[in-house]
Amino acid sequence: MSKKIIILGSTGSIGISTLKVIREFNNQFVVKGLSCHTNITLLKEQIKEFHPEFVAVSDEQVCLTQDYKQLKKHFCSIVFYEGMDGLNQLVSNDADILVVGIVGAAALKPSINALPHIKRIAIANKETLVMAGDIFLHYLQHYNVELLPVDSEHCAIFTLIDGKPVNTIQRIMLTASGGSLRHKAVETLSFVTVEEALMHPTWDMGKKITIDSATMMNKGLEVIEAHYLFNVPYNAIEVIIHPESIVHGMVELNDGTLLAHMSITDMAYPIQRALTYPDICHNPFGNVDLTLMGSLHFSKPDMARYPALALCYEAGKMGGTMPAVLNAANEVAVQAFLQKKITFTKIVKVVEKVLQKHNCVENPDLDMIFDADEQARQLALQCI
Repeated sequence: MSKKIIILGSTGSIGISTLKVIREFNNQFVVKGLSCHTNITLLKEQIKEFHPEFVAVSDEQVCLTQDYKQLKKHFCSIVFYEGMDGLNQLVSNDADILVVGIVGAAALKPSINALPHIKRIAIANKETLVMAGDIFLHYLQHYNVELLPVDSEHCAIFTLIDGKPVNTIQRIMLTASGGSLRHKAVETLSFVTVEEALMHPTWDMGKKITIDSATMMNKGLEVIEAHYLFNVPYNAIEVIIHPESIVHGMVELNDGTLLAHMSITDMAYPIQRALTYPDICHNPFGNVDLTLMGSLHFSKPDMARYPALALCYEAGKMGGTMPAVLNAANEVAVQAFLQKKITFTKIVKVVEKVLQKHNCVENPDLDMIFDADEQARQLALQCI
């Protein structure tokens, strides 16, 4: 029987890659629901091809447009949901797998609300675990829902650990490309343009994640995520620069054995893994040819170039509301950089100022986390 899938963020890079996998495994999966934020044009094409029962468009302004009204009229048999509440309505429909491909704090509520209605969550959104890791894991256990990571790095670690007891693992290593600005002199980073920062050398990602890659905030958020996914302390999680992006993660066992996971730089690979697990299916998207690579390089991150990394370790270790504040301030700062309101190096400075001003709440509930998120956004705007 085909598995029913709902995709949050079907028109983004993760959503597009997920549909690419489903297209190859079309007898195994049925698309039950799709969501997008603003890209009605691409959404229309996806609806034509995959025939979902339910669709959500989360941008309320888009829902007022003629294009959206015509979309609803053309596909009158589909149930449409609107606005951010529409995401929560979409995930209230039963499905086998929910793929969370939307970026930012907006994914937290629908991810939690989906849990009574799904069997597995394939999560590409970092912020859900960063903001509310303890709470989210509690809900997963309560509803007996599988959690599979879609990030290439976390997919790699998940595959390498593969049931090994936590007490046999010495450390895990997340690799990082170094981002679009890795060859720029540190003293010139304040002059970097938005266009330069968006030119990622190995991955095709959305704007926000590409900027996070350049600051390495993305990797810092992955460190916090890895802490929750794999139940390892922060001092056992290491970040290594690996420009070729072929080794996606490594695990060192207590006996000194170092396990490395290699695959092509295509998000279809970890998505396929998350959708088909525990089966090991044929990969139609390509394989690594090490003879063509020539050599692979690894180095420690330069903390002067990537101060965001240290902030993430610090916020993660403090816990409570601090990771949520870190994330919220970064979302606001990145958006300000993309709008050319601040320089590239000010992104991390804004985040640091907000963290310094925040009074951390230990063991918060969801309301406290959302309050901290909102306060951090206001503080970040003030700093900007």
